[in-house]
Amino acid sequence: MANGLASPSSGSLASGAVNGSAVVGFDTATEDTAVCVTRGGEVLREALLGLGSDGGPRHSTALLAEVERAAEVAGGWDGVRAIAVGLGPGSFTGIRIGIATARGLGASTGLAVRGVGTLDALARALAAHSDADGRSRLAVLDARRGEAFAALYAATGERLWDPVVVSPEDLAERVVQLSHPPLAAGSGALRFRNELAARGVLVPDDADPVHRIAARHICALADRQGSEDGAGLAPIYLRAPDAARWRERDTSKRAE
Repeated sequence: MANGLASPSSGSLASGAVNGSAVVGFDTATEDTAVCVTRGGEVLREALLGLGSDGGPRHSTALLAEVERAAEVAGGWDGVRAIAVGLGPGSFTGIRIGIATARGLGASTGLAVRGVGTLDALARALAAHSDADGRSRLAVLDARRGEAFAALYAATGERLWDPVVVSPEDLAERVVQLSHPPLAAGSGALRFRNELAARGVLVPDDADPVHRIAARHICALADRQGSEDGAGLAPIYLRAPDAARWRERDTSKRAE
């Protein structure tokens, strides 16, 4: 996806041109491919694509086409003023695809590129949930390997815990230290529902859409930021990819 990125077909901007008013945002840190375009806080178009027919994420096959459709709804790229992308944590490959796409689009359109934490977007969705009721918000993604990516936010939206990768037991122990149990969402909240519920954490039903990343929140959070240089986007990995761990393991075995 990062190689040979096609130039936007809908009214590409030259660097320094006057930008429009819309924000195009997307996130590929999870299994979903989430894309949205907003203007003045209003959602103009939103897409949330799940796994493909092969059982894998559709980041590399569907992302750019969905982004183009979003830009078209805004009147072409000359109607867009910023591009927003989820920085993770999540899938190492998914995060790389998203950031590479954002950088390529920023370079070809001259638009500002802004990064947003994926857990921040997940927590923002919890703010409007019917069970929020002044509770703190716990954003939790399944990190595989029996671990979770998590961050805690106050009811007012302030981040209380920076993103961490933890075991479900350690996460449950962290929750015990809180004065009141939070409202939790995300694939990790679903996978570790029992451990969290045992500590009083409220986890909405499995089918509740709050558990999936909605790109409208990527757009909203990016809309609050100033201009950013796409080259400076920093992925939030929290740990090394599996390939790096396998190389370390093989090197260690050869040294024995």
